[in-house]
Amino acid sequence: MKPPLDRRRLGRALTEIANANVAQLLAPPSGPAPATSARRIGLTGAPGAGKSTLAGRLALHRFRRNEGRIGVLAIDPSSPKSHGAILGDRIRMDELEGAEHLFIRSFASRSASDGLTDNLPELLEAMDRFAFDEVLLETVGVGQAEHAARSHVDSLVLVLPPDGGDAVQAMKAGIMEVADIFAVNKADMPEARRFAADVRRMVALARQGDAKEWRPPVLLTSSRDAESIAALDEAIDRHLEWLEASGGRDRNRIARGKYRLRRWLERRIDDIVERQPATFFELPAEQQVAGALKQLVAP
Repeated sequence: MKPPLDRRRLGRALTEIANANVAQLLAPPSGPAPATSARRIGLTGAPGAGKSTLAGRLALHRFRRNEGRIGVLAIDPSSPKSHGAILGDRIRMDELEGAEHLFIRSFASRSASDGLTDNLPELLEAMDRFAFDEVLLETVGVGQAEHAARSHVDSLVLVLPPDGGDAVQAMKAGIMEVADIFAVNKADMPEARRFAADVRRMVALARQGDAKEWRPPVLLTSSRDAESIAALDEAIDRHLEWLEASGGRDRNRIARGKYRLRRWLERRIDDIVERQPATFFELPAEQQVAGALKQLVAP
Protein backbone atom coordinates (compact mmCIF):
# COMPACT_ATOMS: atom_id res chain seq x y z
CA MET A 1 0.00 0.00 0.00
CA LYS A 2 1.37 3.39 -0.97
CA PRO A 3 1.82 6.11 1.65
CA PRO A 4 -0.60 9.06 1.51
CA LEU A 5 0.05 11.46 -1.34
CA ASP A 6 1.77 14.68 -0.27
CA ARG A 7 -0.47 16.98 -2.29
CA ARG A 8 1.19 20.17 -1.13
CA ARG A 9 4.66 19.02 -2.12
CA LEU A 10 3.40 17.76 -5.48
CA GLY A 11 1.54 21.00 -6.11
CA ARG A 12 4.65 23.07 -5.39
CA ALA A 13 6.76 20.84 -7.63
CA LEU A 14 4.31 21.17 -10.53
CA THR A 15 4.12 24.95 -10.15
CA GLU A 16 7.91 25.21 -10.14
CA ILE A 17 8.17 23.09 -13.28
CA ALA A 18 5.38 24.95 -15.08
CA ASN A 19 7.17 28.27 -14.48
CA ALA A 20 10.68 27.04 -15.33
CA ASN A 21 12.63 28.43 -18.25
CA VAL A 22 14.71 26.29 -20.59
CA ALA A 23 17.94 26.78 -18.63
CA GLN A 24 16.23 25.59 -15.45
CA LEU A 25 14.79 22.57 -17.24
CA LEU A 26 18.24 21.58 -18.49
CA ALA A 27 19.72 21.58 -14.99
CA PRO A 28 20.56 18.07 -13.70
CA PRO A 29 17.55 16.58 -11.87
CA SER A 30 17.75 16.14 -8.13
CA GLY A 31 17.20 12.66 -6.77
CA PRO A 32 17.04 9.30 -8.54
CA ALA A 33 14.98 8.72 -11.63
CA PRO A 34 11.61 7.02 -11.03
CA ALA A 35 11.73 3.24 -11.27
CA THR A 36 8.57 3.04 -13.40
CA SER A 37 6.47 5.38 -15.48
CA ALA A 38 2.74 5.88 -15.17
CA ARG A 39 0.40 4.65 -17.86
CA ARG A 40 -0.74 7.74 -19.72
CA ILE A 41 -4.24 8.15 -21.11
CA GLY A 42 -5.13 11.18 -23.22
CA LEU A 43 -8.58 12.65 -23.80
CA THR A 44 -8.84 15.24 -26.51
CA GLY A 45 -11.45 16.75 -28.78
CA ALA A 46 -13.42 19.89 -29.47
CA PRO A 47 -14.56 22.23 -26.70
CA GLY A 48 -18.07 21.33 -25.59
CA ALA A 49 -17.69 17.62 -26.27
CA GLY A 50 -17.87 16.87 -22.54
CA LYS A 51 -14.23 15.85 -22.07
CA SER A 52 -13.88 17.20 -18.54
CA THR A 53 -16.88 15.41 -17.10
CA LEU A 54 -15.99 12.24 -18.98
CA ALA A 55 -12.39 12.41 -17.73
CA GLY A 56 -13.64 12.79 -14.19
CA ARG A 57 -15.97 9.80 -14.40
CA LEU A 58 -13.26 7.71 -16.08
CA ALA A 59 -10.63 8.60 -13.48
CA LEU A 60 -13.01 7.77 -10.65
CA HIS A 61 -13.99 4.47 -12.28
CA ARG A 62 -10.39 3.40 -12.83
CA PHE A 63 -9.45 4.42 -9.29
CA ARG A 64 -12.27 2.43 -7.74
CA ARG A 65 -11.50 -0.61 -9.89
CA ASN A 66 -7.71 -0.62 -9.63
CA GLU A 67 -7.16 1.29 -6.38
CA GLY A 68 -4.05 2.88 -7.87
CA ARG A 69 -2.79 6.45 -7.66
CA ILE A 70 -4.34 8.42 -10.50
CA GLY A 71 -3.67 11.99 -11.60
CA VAL A 72 -5.57 14.23 -13.99
CA LEU A 73 -3.70 17.03 -15.76
CA ALA A 74 -6.15 19.26 -17.61
CA ILE A 75 -4.98 21.91 -20.05
CA ASP A 76 -7.22 24.95 -20.29
CA PRO A 77 -7.05 27.70 -22.90
CA SER A 78 -5.10 30.67 -21.59
CA SER A 79 -7.15 33.69 -20.61
CA PRO A 80 -6.52 36.54 -23.09
CA LYS A 81 -6.30 38.97 -20.16
CA SER A 82 -4.48 37.15 -17.36
CA HIS A 83 -2.85 34.44 -19.52
CA GLY A 84 -3.83 31.96 -16.81
CA ALA A 85 -6.09 28.92 -16.93
CA ILE A 86 -9.84 29.32 -16.65
CA LEU A 87 -9.84 26.24 -14.39
CA GLY A 88 -13.20 25.06 -15.63
CA ASP A 89 -11.96 21.48 -15.59
CA ARG A 90 -11.35 21.55 -11.85
CA ILE A 91 -14.84 22.93 -11.26
CA ARG A 92 -16.49 20.18 -13.30
CA MET A 93 -14.33 17.44 -11.76
CA ASP A 94 -15.07 18.33 -8.16
CA GLU A 95 -16.63 14.90 -7.62
CA LEU A 96 -13.11 13.46 -7.56
CA GLU A 97 -11.96 15.57 -4.63
CA GLY A 98 -11.58 13.73 -1.36
CA ALA A 99 -10.27 10.51 -2.89
CA GLU A 100 -6.92 10.02 -1.21
CA HIS A 101 -4.96 8.88 -4.25
CA LEU A 102 -6.63 11.09 -6.87
CA PHE A 103 -5.05 14.38 -7.87
CA ILE A 104 -6.30 17.04 -10.32
CA ARG A 105 -4.42 20.02 -11.66
CA SER A 106 -5.22 22.48 -14.46
CA PHE A 107 -2.64 24.34 -16.50
CA ALA A 108 -2.92 27.21 -18.94
CA SER A 109 -1.75 26.56 -22.47
CA ARG A 110 0.55 29.61 -22.14
CA SER A 111 3.02 29.96 -25.01
CA ALA A 112 2.51 26.45 -26.36
CA SER A 113 1.22 26.64 -29.92
CA ASP A 114 0.06 23.03 -30.13
CA GLY A 115 -2.83 23.00 -27.66
CA LEU A 116 -0.71 21.63 -24.80
CA THR A 117 1.24 23.59 -22.17
CA ASP A 118 4.82 24.62 -21.52
CA ASN A 119 7.07 21.98 -19.95
CA LEU A 120 4.50 19.20 -20.28
CA PRO A 121 7.12 16.40 -20.54
CA GLU A 122 8.63 17.53 -17.24
CA LEU A 123 5.20 17.82 -15.62
CA LEU A 124 4.41 14.25 -16.58
CA GLU A 125 7.77 13.05 -15.28
CA ALA A 126 6.99 14.70 -11.96
CA MET A 127 3.89 12.51 -11.73
CA ASP A 128 6.17 9.50 -12.18
CA ARG A 129 8.39 10.69 -9.32
CA PHE A 130 5.32 10.84 -7.09
CA ALA A 131 4.53 7.20 -7.93
CA PHE A 132 1.34 7.69 -9.91
CA ASP A 133 0.09 4.54 -11.59
CA GLU A 134 -1.90 6.38 -14.26
CA VAL A 135 -2.18 9.93 -15.51
CA LEU A 136 -5.11 11.24 -17.56
CA LEU A 137 -4.14 14.15 -19.79
CA GLU A 138 -6.99 16.29 -21.08
CA THR A 139 -6.28 18.70 -23.93
CA VAL A 140 -8.45 21.29 -25.62
CA GLY A 141 -9.10 21.90 -29.30
CA VAL A 142 -9.30 19.99 -32.55
CA GLY A 143 -6.43 19.87 -35.00
CA GLN A 144 -2.84 20.21 -33.89
CA ALA A 145 -3.57 19.30 -30.27
CA GLU A 146 -4.39 15.71 -31.17
CA HIS A 147 -1.06 15.20 -32.94
CA ALA A 148 0.87 16.81 -30.08
CA ALA A 149 -0.96 14.80 -27.42
CA ARG A 150 -0.18 11.60 -29.33
CA SER A 151 3.51 12.00 -28.40
CA HIS A 152 2.79 12.10 -24.67
CA VAL A 153 0.28 9.36 -24.00
CA ASP A 154 -0.02 5.62 -24.39
CA SER A 155 -3.72 5.57 -25.25
CA LEU A 156 -5.45 8.53 -26.90
CA VAL A 157 -9.23 8.88 -26.71
CA LEU A 158 -10.81 11.30 -29.18
CA VAL A 159 -14.03 12.60 -27.62
CA LEU A 160 -16.62 13.72 -30.18
CA PRO A 161 -19.92 15.53 -29.66
CA PRO A 162 -22.96 13.69 -31.03
CA ASP A 163 -23.69 16.50 -33.47
CA GLY A 164 -20.10 16.81 -34.68
CA GLY A 165 -20.60 15.61 -38.24
CA ASP A 166 -19.47 18.86 -39.82
CA ALA A 167 -16.44 19.03 -37.54
CA VAL A 168 -15.34 15.51 -38.39
CA GLN A 169 -15.83 16.08 -42.11
CA ALA A 170 -13.51 19.06 -41.81
CA MET A 171 -10.84 17.06 -40.02
CA LYS A 172 -7.75 16.05 -41.90
CA ALA A 173 -7.35 12.31 -42.35
CA GLY A 174 -4.35 12.38 -40.04
CA ILE A 175 -6.50 13.26 -37.06
CA MET A 176 -8.62 10.17 -37.63
CA GLU A 177 -5.43 8.14 -37.67
CA VAL A 178 -3.91 9.27 -34.37
CA ALA A 179 -6.71 8.24 -32.00
CA ASP A 180 -6.75 4.80 -30.40
CA ILE A 181 -10.36 5.01 -29.23
CA PHE A 182 -13.25 7.17 -30.42
CA ALA A 183 -15.88 8.17 -27.89
CA VAL A 184 -19.08 9.73 -29.22
CA ASN A 185 -20.13 11.44 -26.02
CA LYS A 186 -23.54 12.54 -24.72
CA ALA A 187 -24.96 9.31 -26.10
CA ASP A 188 -28.45 10.09 -24.80
CA MET A 189 -28.88 12.68 -27.56
CA PRO A 190 -30.92 11.39 -30.54
CA GLU A 191 -28.24 11.95 -33.20
CA ALA A 192 -25.49 10.10 -31.32
CA ARG A 193 -26.01 6.59 -32.75
CA ARG A 194 -26.17 7.76 -36.35
CA PHE A 195 -23.06 9.86 -35.90
CA ALA A 196 -21.22 6.93 -34.29
CA ALA A 197 -22.02 4.80 -37.34
CA ASP A 198 -20.60 7.53 -39.59
CA VAL A 199 -17.41 7.65 -37.53
CA ARG A 200 -17.03 3.87 -37.75
CA ARG A 201 -17.15 4.06 -41.53
CA MET A 202 -14.56 6.84 -41.61
CA VAL A 203 -12.27 4.98 -39.22
CA ALA A 204 -12.54 1.81 -41.32
CA LEU A 205 -11.47 3.73 -44.41
CA ALA A 206 -8.62 5.52 -42.63
CA ARG A 207 -7.26 2.40 -40.91
CA GLN A 208 -7.05 -0.07 -43.77
CA GLY A 209 -3.82 -2.05 -43.59
CA ASP A 210 -2.03 -4.67 -41.52
CA ALA A 211 -4.44 -6.96 -39.68
CA LYS A 212 -2.06 -6.95 -36.69
CA GLU A 213 -2.51 -3.23 -36.19
CA TRP A 214 -4.84 -1.90 -33.52
CA ARG A 215 -8.40 -1.35 -34.71
CA PRO A 216 -9.85 1.64 -32.84
CA PRO A 217 -13.29 0.99 -31.38
CA VAL A 218 -16.00 3.65 -31.68
CA LEU A 219 -17.97 3.83 -28.44
CA LEU A 220 -21.06 5.66 -27.28
CA THR A 221 -20.41 7.28 -23.90
CA SER A 222 -22.31 9.34 -21.40
CA SER A 223 -21.30 10.65 -18.01
CA ARG A 224 -24.74 9.57 -16.81
CA ASP A 225 -24.32 5.97 -17.94
CA ALA A 226 -22.01 3.89 -15.76
CA GLU A 227 -22.01 1.02 -18.27
CA SER A 228 -20.64 3.25 -21.02
CA ILE A 229 -17.85 4.46 -18.70
CA ALA A 230 -17.03 0.82 -17.92
CA ALA A 231 -16.94 0.02 -21.66
CA LEU A 232 -14.52 2.90 -22.27
CA ASP A 233 -12.41 1.73 -19.34
CA GLU A 234 -12.28 -1.80 -20.79
CA ALA A 235 -11.32 -0.51 -24.26
CA ILE A 236 -8.42 1.45 -22.73
CA ASP A 237 -7.20 -1.66 -20.92
CA ARG A 238 -7.34 -3.67 -24.14
CA HIS A 239 -5.31 -1.04 -25.97
CA LEU A 240 -2.71 -0.81 -23.18
CA GLU A 241 -2.31 -4.60 -23.28
CA TRP A 242 -1.92 -4.51 -27.07
CA LEU A 243 0.61 -1.71 -26.75
CA GLU A 244 2.76 -3.69 -24.33
CA ALA A 245 2.66 -6.79 -26.53
CA SER A 246 3.56 -4.85 -29.69
CA GLY A 247 6.38 -2.77 -28.20
CA GLY A 248 4.42 0.42 -28.70
CA ARG A 249 5.42 1.98 -25.38
CA ASP A 250 9.07 1.94 -26.45
CA ARG A 251 8.17 3.75 -29.67
CA ASN A 252 6.20 6.27 -27.67
CA ARG A 253 9.21 7.04 -25.48
CA ILE A 254 11.26 7.94 -28.56
CA ALA A 255 8.46 10.22 -29.81
CA ARG A 256 8.37 11.95 -26.42
CA GLY A 257 12.10 12.59 -26.56
CA LYS A 258 11.77 14.19 -29.99
CA TYR A 259 8.92 16.41 -28.83
CA ARG A 260 10.85 17.57 -25.77
CA LEU A 261 13.93 18.51 -27.80
CA ARG A 262 11.81 20.46 -30.30
CA ARG A 263 10.09 22.42 -27.53
CA TRP A 264 13.41 23.23 -25.82
CA LEU A 265 14.80 24.58 -29.10
CA GLU A 266 11.62 26.48 -29.97
CA ARG A 267 11.51 28.24 -26.61
CA ARG A 268 15.24 28.98 -26.66
CA ILE A 269 14.91 30.50 -30.14
CA ASP A 270 11.90 32.56 -29.03
CA ASP A 271 13.97 33.95 -26.14
CA ILE A 272 16.83 34.84 -28.48
CA VAL A 273 14.57 36.59 -31.00
CA GLU A 274 12.70 38.59 -28.36
CA ARG A 275 15.80 40.05 -26.74
CA GLN A 276 17.43 41.36 -29.93
CA PRO A 277 17.64 45.13 -30.41
CA ALA A 278 15.81 46.73 -33.33
CA THR A 279 19.08 47.19 -35.22
CA PHE A 280 19.58 43.41 -35.31
CA PHE A 281 16.66 43.04 -37.71
CA GLU A 282 18.17 45.57 -40.08
CA LEU A 283 21.09 43.22 -40.74
CA PRO A 284 21.13 40.97 -43.84
CA ALA A 285 19.16 37.76 -43.32
CA GLU A 286 22.25 35.53 -43.30
CA GLN A 287 23.82 37.63 -40.54
CA GLN A 288 20.64 37.44 -38.47
CA VAL A 289 20.61 33.65 -38.76
CA ALA A 290 24.31 33.34 -38.00
CA GLY A 291 23.99 35.60 -34.96
CA ALA A 292 20.96 33.73 -33.62
CA LEU A 293 22.66 30.34 -34.07
CA LYS A 294 25.75 31.59 -32.26
CA GLN A 295 23.60 32.60 -29.29
CA LEU A 296 21.71 29.31 -29.46
CA VAL A 297 24.84 27.25 -28.82
CA ALA A 298 26.31 29.70 -26.30
CA PRO A 299 26.51 28.27 -22.77
